[in-house]
Amino acid sequence: MKVLVVGAGGVGEALAQMARPREWVEQMVLADYNLERAKEVQAKLGDEKRFPVEFIDASKQEMVEELARKYGVDLIMNAVDPVYNEKIFDAAFNVNANYMDMAMTLSKPHPKDPFHKPYIKLGDYQFEKSKQWEEKGLLALVGLGVEPGVADVFARYAQDCLFDEIEEIGIRDGANLVIEGYEFAPNFSIWTTIEECLNPPVIWEQEKGWFTTEPFSEPEIFEFPDGIGQIEVVNVEHEEVLLIPRWIKAKRVTFKYGLGDQFIGVLKTLKMLGLDNKEPIDVKGVKVAPRDVVAACLPNPAYLGDKMSGKTCAGTWVKGIKDGVEKQVYLYQVADNAACMQKWGCQAVVAQVAFSPLLAMDLIEHGQWKGAGVLGPEAFDPLPFMDKMAEYGFPYGIKEM
Repeated sequence: MKVLVVGAGGVGEALAQMARPREWVEQMVLADYNLERAKEVQAKLGDEKRFPVEFIDASKQEMVEELARKYGVDLIMNAVDPVYNEKIFDAAFNVNANYMDMAMTLSKPHPKDPFHKPYIKLGDYQFEKSKQWEEKGLLALVGLGVEPGVADVFARYAQDCLFDEIEEIGIRDGANLVIEGYEFAPNFSIWTTIEECLNPPVIWEQEKGWFTTEPFSEPEIFEFPDGIGQIEVVNVEHEEVLLIPRWIKAKRVTFKYGLGDQFIGVLKTLKMLGLDNKEPIDVKGVKVAPRDVVAACLPNPAYLGDKMSGKTCAGTWVKGIKDGVEKQVYLYQVADNAACMQKWGCQAVVAQVAFSPLLAMDLIEHGQWKGAGVLGPEAFDPLPFMDKMAEYGFPYGIKEM
């Protein structure tokens, strides 16, 4: 398989590191706006022919298409902030390549009632074009990281193997990661974090469909495994809530994230000051997006691994009935930062996100996952994926609750 990876940041690097021992990955092109960053990743990999680097401006669709054609790629892997998704998604369609991303096209809040009604939902742009992709025989596998991604695979497994009837599926994410030397340093893209945390969270209920609520609503204490412990989690906008109901029958679907008081306080302050704005404004004759300034002021998550310690947990809590008896389970994956740094030289959060698209590429390459159109992880048999998770260094666990 030949792959064009658009974005050589933390996740792009982790993806390439994990691809290196996989012989079925014939070539993986590392394209980034910061060419020096791409060259840095290439140097670590030590194989210029198999991992060529290219400059790319992901906002220019024609440039994505040009690189895809130059290398004759089978799949375009979108590993940049989702503001560029539409261009990369359309580029893949135009060059007859399969497509994969870890976050779907962006939402837009309802102009009059943002905390009750959705307007443009995550992935709407992509799902509206599903029939065109299907007619071409192309696959766009959207929302395939860890959350969304692995969590969605777990949801499908719960439906197929663990429950007769599902009351609620709740994605629950928490960590005890500590970053030394910084008063505030996000372990993932701050651009994406601002987007998902300050937008109105989406909830799905069988009787109501999709509806929205206020950011950081419905706090609850959730007990995470492997020593992470109890963490308060709150509602956050996330793709799983838009994906799961399309393929899985449940009465309610939610996503809650353990952000912590400090992180929530910073996000609220950014919102209050208008620094969350992603549209360029004029600053002394220069056009700049406030959110890009915030991102530039903070440390790059790709370089924080040696300063991090602890674990991060992504998982799917499911409540329902099996054989007439009520039950609850939590299917999860825990990544330890020290182990990820030792094995791949990448910090835990980006490594945990990166392994799943590579695993999915493996299944597609070897015919275990097949499909056409715009599909989420729930559309596929979960067993081949889960059977390979340990092989890829990220075993799953199941906890009865």
